[in-house]
Amino acid sequence: MGKPIHVLSGPNLNLLGTREPEIYGHETLADVQARCEARAAVLGHTILFRQSNHEGQLIDWVQEARTDASALIINPAGYGHTSVALLDALKTLAIPIIECHLSNPAAREAFRRETFVSLAATGVVSGFGAASYELAVQAAAGLIGAPRASA
Repeated sequence: MGKPIHVLSGPNLNLLGTREPEIYGHETLADVQARCEARAAVLGHTILFRQSNHEGQLIDWVQEARTDASALIINPAGYGHTSVALLDALKTLAIPIIECHLSNPAAREAFRRETFVSLAATGVVSGFGAASYELAVQAAAGLIGAPRASA
């Protein structure tokens, strides 16, 4: 099997299911991970799923994806609106980058309508709750193609 699709989630996403469920839903991050793994398996891929509240850790994982991932899905959460450093790390990747959001940032506060991550992203999936992650996995798998059988 090829390199996994890396799925990174930023700050406060560890609180999914309890934090502002009227915006983010009732599913937990573990539920989201299970959705991603199930979708990837159907598509012949694997997932490496991680979450951090720390900007530097996310940057380290983005840098790791340069050699270890077939694609990167990232929900940068609040760092999407503030982190030039995260953008700079993403710009080093030569693999598909899918920006993912549970809510629709364009329909929320003005400061959420633009993200630095979008400047490096191949595409953006937002507004579908936990299904946004599944849709992002589907998009990433389509961009990297079917895994090659080992010779």
